[in-house]
Amino acid sequence: MRRTRVRHEEGIFEPNMTPLIDVSLVLVVILMVATPLAFQSSIAVQRAAQAARKAAIIADAERIEITIVSPEIVLVNKNQIARASLPDLLRPLLQASPSKTVVVRCAEGVSHGSFVSVLDEAKACGASQIAVVGG
Repeated sequence: MRRTRVRHEEGIFEPNMTPLIDVSLVLVVILMVATPLAFQSSIAVQRAAQAARKAAIIADAERIEITIVSPEIVLVNKNQIARASLPDLLRPLLQASPSKTVVVRCAEGVSHGSFVSVLDEAKACGASQIAVVGG
């Protein structure tokens, strides 16, 4: 019995780098888009325990409470006002406040953009500390 050698065709033994390069480029693009968004609103977030201790020290008369009811209506210290008149009311309140602290609550169904714009307006009107309260 003779043994014959079967000759196999040469295979491709090089790794295909195209999928790896595609995934890497997609990740680079995602990071390029997401990085400016992380620094856009300049909202500093403190740990909850630290914020709770500081909030307990501050008297209710020193802080300004804003509750966002809808994109058009907000409550400032439990007084309902139109969203457009928020800066006009908030600026004198912050000037009179010794701590310049603003506590912001948000109702269900309010868009993220409305919430962030209220935070940005509070910062622009002179708030030194902004606390976000859930619930």
